[in-house]
Amino acid sequence: MRSYADYNLPGCKVMASNWKLCGICELRNISKQSVIWCSDCEEGLCDDCKDHHSLSKGSRYHETVKIAEYQKLPSNFIQIAQSCRKHDQKYQIFCKKHDCPCCKKCVVEDHNKCEDLKDIEDVIGGIKSSNAFQDIEKTLNEVKEHIERIRKDREENLASLKEQKKSIGMEIQKAKTSINNHLDQLHQTLLRDLDTSEETESKKIRQLLNEVEKKEKEIKDFQSGLANIKQYASNLQIFLTTKEMERDLGKKEQFVQSIITGGKLNHMQMSWNIENILQNFAIDIRSFGEIIVDNEPNKLILSRHKDQQAQQMITAPAPKSIGNLTMVLRQTINIGAADIRGCTILPDGRMVFTCYIQNKVIAIKNDGTKDFEMKLDSCFDIDYVDNNIIVVTSGTNIVAQYISLVDIEKRKVVRKLHLGEYIEGAVVTHDEILIYCARDNGLKTINLKNETKGSVRSGPLNERGFSYVTVFNKNIIYTNSLLNTIKCCDFQFTKQWEFENERVLRGPHGISVDNDGNVYVVGTRSNTIVVISHDGKRHRQILSSNEGLIEPQALHYDKSTCSLLVANKQGRTFVFDVQQ
Repeated sequence: MRSYADYNLPGCKVMASNWKLCGICELRNISKQSVIWCSDCEEGLCDDCKDHHSLSKGSRYHETVKIAEYQKLPSNFIQIAQSCRKHDQKYQIFCKKHDCPCCKKCVVEDHNKCEDLKDIEDVIGGIKSSNAFQDIEKTLNEVKEHIERIRKDREENLASLKEQKKSIGMEIQKAKTSINNHLDQLHQTLLRDLDTSEETESKKIRQLLNEVEKKEKEIKDFQSGLANIKQYASNLQIFLTTKEMERDLGKKEQFVQSIITGGKLNHMQMSWNIENILQNFAIDIRSFGEIIVDNEPNKLILSRHKDQQAQQMITAPAPKSIGNLTMVLRQTINIGAADIRGCTILPDGRMVFTCYIQNKVIAIKNDGTKDFEMKLDSCFDIDYVDNNIIVVTSGTNIVAQYISLVDIEKRKVVRKLHLGEYIEGAVVTHDEILIYCARDNGLKTINLKNETKGSVRSGPLNERGFSYVTVFNKNIIYTNSLLNTIKCCDFQFTKQWEFENERVLRGPHGISVDNDGNVYVVGTRSNTIVVISHDGKRHRQILSSNEGLIEPQALHYDKSTCSLLVANKQGRTFVFDVQQ
């Protein structure tokens, strides 16, 4: 900010007088402390001189102020003089054309052709209550307030960064601990397998050793007996026992041959066949994750009070940073169904699911108990329209290629929109336009009020996989489970962005958006939920198998409660509060 010395008007000179001493006495070589200050005379006056000054005809109407009060003025402001720098004369005229004060000589020399000249007294009269001075006061107060708010905002950002660092550090440590614990479990299991394998094979070898040692002892005894027979038995005795000895020896030879031919002498070798994912662990996993920094501008709109009679600083709402999102599990429900393909949350909080194999719609109350279920010819995806009406698509059922409009209070189909094509993922816009994925025939639209049909894109979206769709403002976002991509386009199918990262998202199916346009996607084959920023530039895995995801296929973000409904294929569902 500029100092008061920077506000010198053209022609102003800086005052050289010593305001602490009486100017009149100083001319008489007397040093006396001044008690008042005369702005017209531009000098201080002592007690004696102030009386004369107030009575003198030439100075009785001068403006004076006590020195103690005068000292409260900023030092640079005190230095601003009220005399013409060029002619050393008092200002008497103000030239509006040149916007400057003038002395008489200035008027003669430089302003004699200026028409709009005013007496300086008329110009400065009431200056303290003028609009210009009030504007300065207002602006100064408002700038001060803005600076305080900016300082507070930055301090809060510093504090939040510190908390985020702490929270992320804990998450990283938790992930590391989880990985280590899992590896420790695998390690212990493998060591137990190693012990079991070694003990099993060792037991076989020890059993054979026992048998061999018995035979070895028998052979030694046989050899010893044979030597004694040869030395002490008669020929007749030897002849009579020869056959028996041959039979006994033949059994021992058979024992040896059975060991050799039975593979009992094969050497048992143990080795470790490491899993491929662990073999390439150091190569495939190049980082423990990534730190995402969202540099989202804090948009400030500054309006001048001169234009709007009030100066205010308005902070434009910025989209939620996906780096700050926290998933808090509120509820886990087993709905007892198979092949869940679609889900939604009704305005009253009930949850509705489509069961593709069983061809039924199931409604669950807030407390997790079943409200009702009803059979349909076919059901794939689901969305809420209005007035207790939901739409249910038929999927790839060849026979039932239509959209069902179901009254959930009357629990019956009130209308069918026969389209003659596959109808997979679908979403209803605020003006009751249904956007759906027709697989081979692309992205289609139909007006639920008058059944007017339209097309966003012709041609196959996903030839052998399911496609789901959602919408935010003027953009359509849809999945391609075959290519593992998420694409965002406008209603003219102009591409806005595309996301693909098989490390965190494989087999994308269910898709939904929050109030800021951030996109939530199910990864059925990766067992993950990934959130993608509204512009497609940032992403973050927020849920995985650690939270119980096993082949998740459907999800729905409820914008009124900021909650996320996620459904596994086999019927286990979760409700998370999405916090920031």
